[in-house]
Amino acid sequence: MSSAFLFRRVLQQCASRSPVSIIATRWSSSSTESQTAASLDPEFKKKIDDFVKSNKIAIFIKGEPNAPRCGFSNAVLQILNLHGCDFKSKNILEDEQLRQNMKNYSNWPTFPQVYFDGEFIGGCDILLGMHQSGELVDELKKIGIRSKLADVNNKNASTSN
Repeated sequence: MSSAFLFRRVLQQCASRSPVSIIATRWSSSSTESQTAASLDPEFKKKIDDFVKSNKIAIFIKGEPNAPRCGFSNAVLQILNLHGCDFKSKNILEDEQLRQNMKNYSNWPTFPQVYFDGEFIGGCDILLGMHQSGELVDELKKIGIRSKLADVNNKNASTSN
């Protein structure tokens, strides 16, 4: 993923937060990120690594895909379904250890958490921003997934000319 893309993700994430909390959490977290991930039980870390790396799209949500228990999880599911994505999910409400450790694993305090090809993408706000900007179609293409919306976007561009 390009550094420009990552920078845009951070800006999107931080847009609704105060400057003090941004500096305190996001910029300082990079120095503690490896420390946090390193403090995880190696067996647990391997289990999660295997899950996120063996699936093109892996999500950690509250509830199940057919019965989300959170509006943000539901929004992520709707976005992925709109794009026609196959994904694997884990219900963090079924396992308190998973729920707590995922916050350290990703260095992200909230759920849902979305991974593409083993790389942490973000939460609902990031995925929604990517969807709204059209960037999600491109990111899916990079991991070998053709979005259902790719043709819609191409048709709209050709009819407006």
